[in-house]
Amino acid sequence: MAKNDDKFTLDAVVTEALPNAMFRLRLPNEQKTQVIGYISGKMRKNFIRILPGDTVTVEMSPYDLTKARITFRR
Repeated sequence: MAKNDDKFTLDAVVTEALPNAMFRLRLPNEQKTQVIGYISGKMRKNFIRILPGDTVTVEMSPYDLTKARITFRR
């Protein structure tokens, strides 16, 4: 099993809503990197809505830096 210490936690801004509850996110680095994010199970279960322009907290695996899990909406 993977440990929680293996994940990067970052803040990101939602730029676009995609089909199947996926989102295009902009990370806060110099290159303005774009990644694809999906909603975590707890957020999906509690019907947390995410709109373009929202600031969210994401977790990323060091093995795949193109996908992120959205864990919190600010």
